[in-house]
Amino acid sequence: MVKFIRREIETSIIDASKYFSVISVIGPRQSGKTTLIKNLFSTLPYYSLEDLDVRNVAKEDPRGFLAKFPNGAVLDEVHNAPELLSYIQGIVDNDESVRFVLSGSSQFSMLQSVTQSLAGRTAIFELMPFSYSELHDELANKSLDTILYNGFYPAIHSGRNKAEYLYQSYVKTYLERDVRQLLNIGDMDAFQKFLRVCASRIGSIFKAVDIANEIGVSYKTIQSWMSVLQASYVIILLQPFSTNTEKRLTKSPKIYFVDTGLACYLLGIENESQLSRDRMRGNLFENFVVMEALKKRYNQGKESNLYFYRDSNQNEVDLLVKKANVYDAIEIKSSQTFHPEFEKGLKMFKQNFESHTANCSVIYTGDLEVDTKEIKLYNYKNLDKILR
Repeated sequence: MVKFIRREIETSIIDASKYFSVISVIGPRQSGKTTLIKNLFSTLPYYSLEDLDVRNVAKEDPRGFLAKFPNGAVLDEVHNAPELLSYIQGIVDNDESVRFVLSGSSQFSMLQSVTQSLAGRTAIFELMPFSYSELHDELANKSLDTILYNGFYPAIHSGRNKAEYLYQSYVKTYLERDVRQLLNIGDMDAFQKFLRVCASRIGSIFKAVDIANEIGVSYKTIQSWMSVLQASYVIILLQPFSTNTEKRLTKSPKIYFVDTGLACYLLGIENESQLSRDRMRGNLFENFVVMEALKKRYNQGKESNLYFYRDSNQNEVDLLVKKANVYDAIEIKSSQTFHPEFEKGLKMFKQNFESHTANCSVIYTGDLEVDTKEIKLYNYKNLDKILR
């Protein structure tokens, strides 16, 4: 039986729908956009522009197509027919009671089309795969290795698929198709190698030149491919913390995957037991925590406020969460045992940027938790105590 799991982003979307004539939901393919918008706006007619027949009608006669929906409609994968958007603008300008709900899986083309045609008329939300907090009860008795290996795509947690099958199919069916649509790539083998190289560098600084040399393509090609992975919601680049001071800080972003399950597949990890011994386990745990922080923001209808800190002496803080003019500093460790060394980067950051520092925390996999000291210690299952 397929389970329906409610999404935290629902509250923000419903609230925004009171003030905007158009709601736009973007995010990775198979992240649950269709299920979400069909359930939230069940009184509106639903059409998918992935359907070739529907798409042809919408493209050939956009005005006639939209005239069928006097009260509005839910239009899925609308980036396939961007011509509709300028007509939707005219409709909602003439009648504020009409509501359209749009979704799309291509970040760049969808955002560009929506912002050009519907500026000021639409609220834009980014729906990621499930967050840990959305699955908290289901995952309560699952091991960390199982959680990381399965990832967070709805098909797995609703019982419609398994990690062993889903991610291979995802790359072949969706990602490679998106790549061919966005870029004319002749050598898919090189692109697949690029994917695997990126997975092997989770939590590392993105250096296009180094990756280009490893794969045997140009620097500009790597930059172009990375743009595709970002547009397809496969990778996010975490930006570095910077100030106007003279301190020498890293200026390049770090690589993370939107989903650890997909990353495990690209790393050749085939089961939880293999993951428990893999050298990338700590990187995957860090990836998991960073993405939970990002999902928390997106589910509140907000943009990313996340950074990392690294200076020329390799002092580092894994995650900085900006709140007004200060930052919560978070160190992420996959160890079950606390070591005082975990606090080194946090202490250095606070020493150098005391006026910018709010709270300091370590997230790890051990059971001991301490929230009374200057640097707090939390188990990953209690991430919500930090990510508010």
